[in-house]
Amino acid sequence: QVQLVESGGGLVQAGGSLRLSCAASGRIFSGYVMGWFRQAPGKEREFVAGIVWSGGSTKHADSVKGRFTISRDNAKNTVYLQMNSLKPEDTAVYYCGAAAALFGNVVVVPELYRYWGQGTQVTVSS
Repeated sequence: QVQLVESGGGLVQAGGSLRLSCAASGRIFSGYVMGWFRQAPGKEREFVAGIVWSGGSTKHADSVKGRFTISRDNAKNTVYLQMNSLKPEDTAVYYCGAAAALFGNVVVVPELYRYWGQGTQVTVSS
């Protein structure tokens, strides 16, 4: 069993920055992928970024490349999402998830994630 707790959301002006954290407890296997997703009102949950727990390979959605960076601290069992140059369209509830990696690659499909946190609200004002 894995428990995930997100933190770090809030209200920020366009162009600002936030850092989200996802603290994991329980058994995190080396073959796991940790992912950040977001869901805006009336929209489906979409992939933002992911990282393979061992090895550290990453993947970012095209919409956030160059602005967001996912990283991990294995000693703290924590995954981070550094978000810079935020835009109003980044406004959403951000969720952290854990999934088994597919052939060592980041998983981008939310249905394949077994564990989820409760989400943290990010609001970007124009």
